[in-house]
Amino acid sequence: MKTEHTDFIIGRHPAVMALKSDQEINKVFIQSGLKADAIAQIIKLAKEKRLVISNVPKTKLDQMTDHQNHQGVVLAVAAYHYASIDDLFANAEKKREDPFFLILDELEDPHNLGSIIRTADAAGVHGIIIPRRRAVGLTSVVAKTSTGAIEHVPVARVTNLVQTAKELQSRGVWLFGADMRGKDYRTWDAHGAVALVIGNEGKGISSLLKKTCDEMLTIPMIGHVQSLNASVAASLLIYQGFNSRHPLA
Repeated sequence: MKTEHTDFIIGRHPAVMALKSDQEINKVFIQSGLKADAIAQIIKLAKEKRLVISNVPKTKLDQMTDHQNHQGVVLAVAAYHYASIDDLFANAEKKREDPFFLILDELEDPHNLGSIIRTADAAGVHGIIIPRRRAVGLTSVVAKTSTGAIEHVPVARVTNLVQTAKELQSRGVWLFGADMRGKDYRTWDAHGAVALVIGNEGKGISSLLKKTCDEMLTIPMIGHVQSLNASVAASLLIYQGFNSRHPLA
């Protein structure tokens, strides 16, 4: 497992989720003057872990979080952990399920990544793969947007997505890419070991990675807008995968 730079977890619900997890936390910052009942659970969990709790002015938290909506709670955390590809396979094996992975090709918006992680957790995705360069990583904004899901979905960060895609294929995983041209996503049967490839917000999937995919999926649109936000498109496709893997009785 790899660890990145020190970061912050911002907001009450993400803080609770982090405190309940194995995330390594260095310090807890609480805004002075907050009502005790609003943060009672956070203080209780922090004390159980014997963490240092600092009461600081709101201006201090504003400065630490670049004026994001911190709700009076900030955790200083050690590095977010990046999983390996083997960790992702192990996560599926632990649940006795065929692997269901996401590959995110140069996603740049941390809010999109956080939302996708949240959906991935809800739909039982076993892991996410992102590139090391030209893409957002696991930041405090991603963590807050994921509302705690970042603690439950392993994320692998790799040097070359195309090489990783070919490795997945060699291990029995079929790759399905999201594209304007492809088969209707509503016909997608995601049984077996699969990976869903989502492209960059503006450019889509890079040409080499697209050529590596086994099949392309498209979301039909009949309105005036012929594109969807990356996290919205990903959510539709993820839940089609969920629907086919967990059909109604």
